[in-house]
Amino acid sequence: TKKLDMREGITFTVYSDGEGIEKIFPFDIIPRVIQCNEWEHIESGVRQRLKALNIFLKDIYHQQFILRDGIIPSSLVFSCPNYLRQMMHVDVPFDIYTHISGIDLIRDSDGSYYVLEDNLRTPSGVSYMLENRKMSSRIFPNRLVENKVRSVGHYPDLLIKNLLALGSHLSDRPNVVLLTPGIYNSAYFEHTTLARLMGIELVEGRDLVVQNNFVYMKTTRGLRKVDVIYKRVDDEFLDPLVFKSDSMLGVPGLYHVYRKGNVNIVNALGNGVADDKAVYTYVPDMIRYYLNEEPILKSVPTYQMANEEEREYTIQNITNMVVKKTNESGGYGMLIGN
Repeated sequence: TKKLDMREGITFTVYSDGEGIEKIFPFDIIPRVIQCNEWEHIESGVRQRLKALNIFLKDIYHQQFILRDGIIPSSLVFSCPNYLRQMMHVDVPFDIYTHISGIDLIRDSDGSYYVLEDNLRTPSGVSYMLENRKMSSRIFPNRLVENKVRSVGHYPDLLIKNLLALGSHLSDRPNVVLLTPGIYNSAYFEHTTLARLMGIELVEGRDLVVQNNFVYMKTTRGLRKVDVIYKRVDDEFLDPLVFKSDSMLGVPGLYHVYRKGNVNIVNALGNGVADDKAVYTYVPDMIRYYLNEEPILKSVPTYQMANEEEREYTIQNITNMVVKKTNESGGYGMLIGN
């Protein structure tokens, strides 16, 4: 299987291991089949969770009702490094913050599904799912069809359809681009794959320019207006005039164009406050507060290190724990106890 992955160029970068840059993405020949009734349960649970998280993001950057009512401590939100004050009172198109989400699930020994974490900033991994299915279909050409396994190949078509719809208020024929940090990014394989499958331009920050409160792409035929940016660049690198001043990955002036509503950015800026590891513990409360429903999917029991008793319990049982840094994502800043 490693030869297969190498030939296909399916790699993922682990920056912190010091062994070089690109790693072969592991592939399990035997697929894990999820039955239809199980999937419907997962789907309804994920939909419910994302609906609540999206409302939370709108609320936290506008009226902040959830803080006023004491459901979530204000200090937890305002101390979060991913809470962007620049997004306060910014109306995002169609009130959608979480266009594309990566919800990590685990299954317990009793068959129950738990949400491990929510990824709402620049979720990564769907291209590996598409490539895995392609390989499975090659290895077992008839088995998937015979067992009525649902197709996943329509994902790029569904994604581009949604991205075009998100630019429909800006143009009759919206121009969509995928913004990548470049070839050294951990998920560059995914960026190139999705851009190719959707038939859109793969651009870096230097390929875009802001003029007269609009974003344009540089082409050999001159400038072409951009309506929707599917960003795979972290928020803090997106506009050096507003965030990290030394960023070479972003587009100067992009934030103000976004704030004016002249470009749609997918996912919205400031989403990191909703997938923070400490805020994660309050998602079931969000579901009850905003939707008046009980959570369909469980959350993993989580202990907050600010609480002295919980910290002591964690230290005593460290071999059964996974310790995560609250504001990190992508597998960084974590310790697996055993």
